[in-house]
Formats: sequence, C-alpha cells, structure tokens
Amino acid sequence: MAGLQAGAPTPQSITVHNKSKVLEVGFSDGASFRIPFELMRIYSPSAEVQGHGPGEEVLQTGKREVGLLELEPVGNYAVKPVFTDGHESGIFTWTLLYELGQKQAALWAEYERRLAAAGVERDAPMAPKGGHGCSSH
Repeated sequence: MAGLQAGAPTPQSITVHNKSKVLEVGFSDGASFRIPFELMRIYSPSAEVQGHGPGEEVLQTGKREVGLLELEPVGNYAVKPVFTDGHESGIFTWTLLYELGQKQAALWAEYERRLAAAGVERDAPMAPKGGHGCSSH
C-alpha cells in the first residue's frame, strides 16, 4: 500500500484550517504544504472521482466552497476526509498528500485544462450522476 515506502516522508503535523479551507501538513523531510480542500476533493483517489480505469475519471465541479467535517486516521499510512458535500470514500495516503502539496501548481493547471476541454466552469454544479452500476460508493 502506498504511503509507507521506506524512506518516504511521513507527516509530523496535520492541521485542519476550516476557515481558510486548507489542510496544512508538515513532513519529516522538512516540507510543509497547505493543500486546499477543493484540490483534495477534485483529486480524490476514490472510484467515484477516479473511475475504475483510465478514461473513467469524473470531472468535479462546484467544489470551491467544500469544507471538511472530519479527518479520520487510516492505520499508519493515510487519512480519510469527510467533506461537507457528503464525499467520504477517498483514502489519502501520506504519499498522495505529499504529491498534492508538491505538485499543486501543475494539478491546478491540469484541472483548468480539463474544465476548458469539457466546456464547464469551475463553480458549475455537478451534472447528475449517470449511474454506472458501481455500488462501491
């Protein structure tokens, strides 16, 4: 399972900033990141967001104001956020949190590219679910 690779940075501190809607994570290598809840939500590793294979990703919109209700620990390798929009099936490993923090600029640029390609706005409401038959979320 990702998140416990030998020598990989591990969180030394995790702080939820509900007012500014960011998760602050300080890692063992000295790196510290402020990861917006919106970025976490749109890049959630859950099947609901990522699909079950390449090309099945679901573009997330309307998540700018998403908050965090809970941040549940998952073993010694991850956390599971419970977002205010009801999403709670993504497990964020330490490795994923590090990547989200380290690659924020590139991830935002990719998100904006995907929005433009789909012809939708960042704050547009999510389209109704088409129901692909997956009962895992």
